[in-house]
Amino acid sequence: MELEPLYLIKVTCVYCEHEFSTSRVRPSLKRASKTDSDFCKHYQKENPDFYVVRVCPSCGFASTENSLESLNDRQRKLFVDGIGSKFIQRDYGGKRDWTAALETYKLALLCAQTIGDKERIIASLLHHIAWLYRYNENREQEMRFLQFSLESYIRVYENEDPFGNDAKLMYLIGELHRRVGDYNNAVRWFSRVINDKKIMDAAMIRASREQWAVLREDMLNVGHELPEEMHS
Repeated sequence: MELEPLYLIKVTCVYCEHEFSTSRVRPSLKRASKTDSDFCKHYQKENPDFYVVRVCPSCGFASTENSLESLNDRQRKLFVDGIGSKFIQRDYGGKRDWTAALETYKLALLCAQTIGDKERIIASLLHHIAWLYRYNENREQEMRFLQFSLESYIRVYENEDPFGNDAKLMYLIGELHRRVGDYNNAVRWFSRVINDKKIMDAAMIRASREQWAVLREDMLNVGHELPEEMHS
């Protein structure tokens, strides 16, 4: 007998303190069939990404397990004025299709932007929305949200990374520049990961070298002039 892929967890809403159930995919069944170069995972069965966002069915507050754990009075007012007072009650606790997953991510993004959650959370939500459009083969919307997430990740790098050597973040910024066709900036970011002696993350250095080669092919294919460091 095949194991049911979803199970329920209990979550307490940080806004209204209502306890509700939301679904997750069993860890033993989280096996990706492939992973893209910007960390987007593809699944043949139930997609765990569809269940990242928890939405309170009572007030509509949407968050992830990495979102703020409590709200101050100002944030509470911002949420209720901007979202809570307009929310039409709906329960996202069961099985989600692509459309329901997209609705939860966009609601979580709206909540995070409204209350001023960490930029890293906002960047991740934007990136996940781009992945959802990729799953649906909607390239125009995927590119739109990749650009939004790229801009957000750059703000994370500039404002939240005090040492400027978060290799995974730098690699991701380079890779998203490549994906949206901003090749010169992609070269710059990959080069920083490869050449910065302070960076010790071997996996990200290797990934940057691999994407450097992909980027070179991309540039040659569209007739883009190669920078000096790519001629060797």
